[in-house]
Amino acid sequence: MRFLLASLIWTWSTFSACAFGVVSIVGQASEHEKITRLALNGLGIETATMDQIAGTRSRFGAVGAPDRPDRGLIANPVMHCDGADHLAIDGYPVSSRRARRQLESCRTIIFGALNSAVAAAEAITDGSGTVVPSEVPVVGQCTFNGRSGRAKCDVLEHLGIAFHAAQDFYAHTNWVDKPRNGPVGPENPPGLGNSGPAKWLDPTANVSFPEGLISGCFQGLPERSKCFYLDRKERIRHSVLNKDTGRINMRTGRIGRGTTSRGIIHGNFRRAVEAAIADTRNKWLYFEAQVLKRYGLERGTVILCAVKRDREQSCSR
Repeated sequence: MRFLLASLIWTWSTFSACAFGVVSIVGQASEHEKITRLALNGLGIETATMDQIAGTRSRFGAVGAPDRPDRGLIANPVMHCDGADHLAIDGYPVSSRRARRQLESCRTIIFGALNSAVAAAEAITDGSGTVVPSEVPVVGQCTFNGRSGRAKCDVLEHLGIAFHAAQDFYAHTNWVDKPRNGPVGPENPPGLGNSGPAKWLDPTANVSFPEGLISGCFQGLPERSKCFYLDRKERIRHSVLNKDTGRINMRTGRIGRGTTSRGIIHGNFRRAVEAAIADTRNKWLYFEAQVLKRYGLERGTVILCAVKRDREQSCSR
């Protein structure tokens, strides 16, 4: 048991440095948690349920589920919108088409998780629109370990997967980035310099793939020994492009400087976090709208009440 626990901790601490932070250890500052709380603030989500969605300083919440060591997802580049590196130079091993397919796969995961959350919400009430107590957990009961349980836990877990991947999109791609002054290349990738969420990640929008959108190569650590091609030429690495860590003040909402080489320049970390907050809120609102559309106003309102509140007794008709 001790060996297994040590192995899980090693696996998580090794790979967790490659995404927004989930908990406040291993050099991270719970960036996923903070982004999620800022995004969902004011939407009527009660305290214990918010803790379930966003996690706490020492506990994985739904948004941290893809980084649980026992889920097998932490090293999967698609789950974190990684592995879509491309550079328009001779001999580069990843084509723009292949990079696009990788990011489209990440988007498919996001949209699929949102749809799964809507589908799982059905079991929260019975046919008469009354909350089923056995499908709504007591405080702190959800585990988010990939095994289906009570319906509310399943809803939150699917939402957490969608939020996590979408937030990583802004941290790992060049959507918000501005490169350093000087020539672009593997150590200074091109950036798109956008502000705000990408319409391409909006399930209600129908827009084309953003030209020039890329993310970094991640095939394990150390990256320099794995992300190269002809004659040991370097590819665009995750470690060069990411904006995973930085200061987020939960009391004021102020976003400070990033602490990665890409995040610390030109306000890149701030724009990544701002876009992730807006996108997460939009996806929650999309979930609400789809629940009402699918189950009707009366039943859908009860379902959403049970999803948001810590105790379901006040939600039934």
